[in-house]
Amino acid sequence: MLQDKDLVSIQEVRTKVEKAYSASQKYRTYTQEQVDAIVEHIAAAATANSARLAEMAVRETGYGNAKDKHAKNLLCSDLLPRRMKGMKTVGVLREIPEEGVIEVGVPVGVVAAILPTTNPTSTAIFKTLVSLKSGNAVVISPHPHARECTCATADVLYKAAIEAGAPEEIIQCINVSSLEATNALMKHPRTGVILATGGHAMVHAAYSSGKPAFGVGPGNVPVLIDASADIADAVAKTVEGKAFDFGTVCSSEQAVVAEKQLREPIVAALKASKAFFCDKQQTEALAKLLLTPRFTVNPKCVGQSPTRIGEMAGFTVPGDTSILVVELKEVGKQEPLSAEKLSPVLSLYFVDSFDAAVDTCEALLRFGGLGHTCVIHARDDARIRKFGVRMPAFRVLVNTPAPQGSTGITTNVFPSMTLGCGAMAGNVTSDNVGPQHLMNIKRIARAVRKAEEAFTVPLDLPTSAPASVDRETISTAVERYLSQRGVTVTGSSPAPTQPGPARPAPAKPALPAVSVHNVVSDVVERFLASRRAPQQAAAPQSAEPSCRCAHQPALPPPVPPVPPVEPTPPQPPPPPIADFVCESDVRQALAESKKIFVGPKTIITPSARDLGDSSGVIVVAQR
Repeated sequence: MLQDKDLVSIQEVRTKVEKAYSASQKYRTYTQEQVDAIVEHIAAAATANSARLAEMAVRETGYGNAKDKHAKNLLCSDLLPRRMKGMKTVGVLREIPEEGVIEVGVPVGVVAAILPTTNPTSTAIFKTLVSLKSGNAVVISPHPHARECTCATADVLYKAAIEAGAPEEIIQCINVSSLEATNALMKHPRTGVILATGGHAMVHAAYSSGKPAFGVGPGNVPVLIDASADIADAVAKTVEGKAFDFGTVCSSEQAVVAEKQLREPIVAALKASKAFFCDKQQTEALAKLLLTPRFTVNPKCVGQSPTRIGEMAGFTVPGDTSILVVELKEVGKQEPLSAEKLSPVLSLYFVDSFDAAVDTCEALLRFGGLGHTCVIHARDDARIRKFGVRMPAFRVLVNTPAPQGSTGITTNVFPSMTLGCGAMAGNVTSDNVGPQHLMNIKRIARAVRKAEEAFTVPLDLPTSAPASVDRETISTAVERYLSQRGVTVTGSSPAPTQPGPARPAPAKPALPAVSVHNVVSDVVERFLASRRAPQQAAAPQSAEPSCRCAHQPALPPPVPPVPPVEPTPPQPPPPPIADFVCESDVRQALAESKKIFVGPKTIITPSARDLGDSSGVIVVAQR
């Protein structure tokens, strides 16, 4: 009997993936009506248990608060199913008679659902519902620090699925969770696709597994409050989003950027919303507490209340505080709090103009949130459009709290807990992931035209033979070209005679068709022969006779020349070692085909390390 935890977890993964695969083969024969009935029954059970599961998640992980986790559960169990209602995902999806095409949904089989510790119950509900809606089985891999609440959620969902008529084993959850088990799940031959939510290393492992994978990048969400905005409303919504589940959502607000002329009303509105402004000393303490020297988030601070964060940093915060606010001047390594913090701490920037605010928002995204989410509060449509086009983010939210807007609670983007960041962040999609991403589409296509009717250019090739080429004409043309450049070819065709009375040219016999290549080769050979002849004639005769008499002493062998000593080339200077590397540094190096050399003291942000390691841009310098 196996005793080693890692071996036990790997064996459990293998067993449960095989069970899920067998169930998926039965489930793929279900009709759309059967699938929808199962999904709706699972969703109803999740809704009925949402509050209890939210409390379990807070109790086990210590992250966030039960009220907001209950809201995230309802996003997945109530709003998401209503949005998926009527969506065709299995069998015939649509027919296009005028094009002769029938589209058929084909499940991928087994979905590997990798869960985080920040949203363990809501993500389990989300990934299970989108997997079963698209005709697949699902195997859930809980975070080790959220195993109890995740497995409890999976148990609720599984019982509801069986009650609704789903095949047994259609939902599986790994009870002995470990990193080795997760890797085994992602690389299992029966795994069809990976839905990965977690830290940088987990997402990178998913993309490196050799399987199709949906992972997401980090969020460093900037919020631009424009002069045209309703300031009080904009600030209230920003605080609402930042305080939501104590900042554990990756799309929660990280920084507010506004023009200096708006300082007074924004500060007043923040204080009215119970925001606590940190002084310089408190800001420095938070910078040391929230982020490690390697620019990773301190896990002890994730999802903690403002009062708890203040206590950990060494200062007292009123009990009714909504968020902590720190005012910053720059973006980058010199300002650690300009990075993603995953806690109710909001950075604040005041700049000279709208254009400067746009520049700062872009810098924040490039520092660690490429492709994710940004927000603008404004009523000026031209500025909203300018901001939206400029930002390197795929969710540009307008006049809404960021977590609620990005996940589809307050906007019409697809309700989702997996927010793609696109190619610029190394993700396979920029969408809010849903069931449409977990199925393939087969197309039955009838012939509607003949091949020759498909093109505007005729397909017929010319059938006539190429015209005969006159060797003498080509030779004369090549020799004329060479003579114009001062090159004389011996043995060439006779030069034309002086003009005289015109005489009828004798009839020429018909010449056979020849290759232009052969004619040119002939002229070139004659040219080379004309150059070799003088050189051979001028070559000195050897002083040594062709034969040697017996009485003639043998000449000593020639002394080989001493090769010159090559000077030792100077050694190139050692490459410069970067002291700090962020994601935008790596992407700039990629664009310029350069390397970034790092040493043991170099600080590398997590997103930069993932991208740099996968692309080979980051190189450890040898000293």
